[in-house]
Amino acid sequence: MASLSREKNGTYRIQFVDCHNKRRSVRLGAIPKKAAESVKTKVESLAALAVARLPMDHETATWVGGIGDDLAGKLAAVGLIPERAKPLTLAELVERHNAESVREVKGGTVVMRRVTTADLLAHFGPDSDPRAVTPQLARGFVAFLLTRDLASMTTSRRVRRARSVFAFGVRAKLLTDNPFTGLGIAGVLPAERKAYVTAADAMKLIGASPPAWRVVIALCRYGGLRCPSEVLSLKWADVNFAAGRMTVPSPKTEGTAGKEYRVCPIFSALRPHLEEAFELAPVGAVHVVSGPQADHHRLAVQGPNGWANANMRTTFERIIRRAGLNVWPRVFHTLRASCETDLLEEYPISAVTEWLGHSAAVALKHYTRVPDHLFDRAAGAVPVQNAVQQGAEPGGMEGKGEGATPAKGPDFPVHSAQRSRILVGGLVQGGPERLPPPRGVRAGRRHLADRV
Repeated sequence: MASLSREKNGTYRIQFVDCHNKRRSVRLGAIPKKAAESVKTKVESLAALAVARLPMDHETATWVGGIGDDLAGKLAAVGLIPERAKPLTLAELVERHNAESVREVKGGTVVMRRVTTADLLAHFGPDSDPRAVTPQLARGFVAFLLTRDLASMTTSRRVRRARSVFAFGVRAKLLTDNPFTGLGIAGVLPAERKAYVTAADAMKLIGASPPAWRVVIALCRYGGLRCPSEVLSLKWADVNFAAGRMTVPSPKTEGTAGKEYRVCPIFSALRPHLEEAFELAPVGAVHVVSGPQADHHRLAVQGPNGWANANMRTTFERIIRRAGLNVWPRVFHTLRASCETDLLEEYPISAVTEWLGHSAAVALKHYTRVPDHLFDRAAGAVPVQNAVQQGAEPGGMEGKGEGATPAKGPDFPVHSAQRSRILVGGLVQGGPERLPPPRGVRAGRRHLADRV
């Protein structure tokens, strides 16, 4: 049995005898008498269960689960219920989420997640209870982001990341529901962030670049490779001149089964630049983009931030200005988007998206552009011209239709230096008997620029 008494200061106290035959007290504080009597009844039940070493019935367990942390702590202190775990804070939820997901994502993504979690903590407070975040409060977080004059794409990404933090809490059974479910913002790439680099401008860039940068620009503009991750990862062993194809490693998607790499043609506009880079490559070169600066970039990306550490943009912007052009937004992404825009004029979207490594929805939303010559073509102002011959046929054919002829292979023997390069570096597939002829390369040049 338990007894209820009122102290001189108006507070209530419950006394009972525990399973060790010791008198224990639970001080309730200044609460209404009716509430104190209700607690006394539950304390009697809990004490009886403790003496008999029986589990709590459903009604008692429900009551214990619904009481506040203060009363639960007092009951746990006298051995009536197990000690309740410390309330989870938003900072702890964010920390657990980041620690869990850091093994699954790239370094650059981890950096961006830190920005989002900083926004969450700044808005709700690090010590706030994530269980108290309602859908209405989640909408308030979106309004908080909108007041910061962020681009719609940035706001959309941060809302999605906030939703993923609370979704992790639900999966880990730390939360019962996700207040961000169904909440999002349409991300639209502003028109001023979209650009198209013409073939003529691409040739100006290549003409103003050192040899190593010429192949970097060609791989982005004529091959559609992601820079820096795919460009710096491509090896000569991945390039098959004879078959007219290359196997492109994809660090961005390597964590997804079946997307560790993709196979795409060596497009006709890209081939001469690859051949030039091969002729200039030193004996034993492994990577297509080589040289001290390229090696420095590859070493830098081994850090915790991954490819975000490969700062090639600064040098590329200098090359753009040296070529007499204005720097456009998203310098490397725009080259890749321009490549895809040209490819879609000639090939079905199913083939183009497989070659470039993303879905049709992503291509239409983030990559496709409408170049000026399409406006002129639609208006009938100028004859139809294909600005860039983007693709040699994957089968290695020159041209199309009935007049198509097999692509002519080189007709000269392998020199000893070239043969050793193949044996040491394993650079060209298709057999060591013949190599593609150099195009526009002066004889005797066998070096790359020291800087990328």
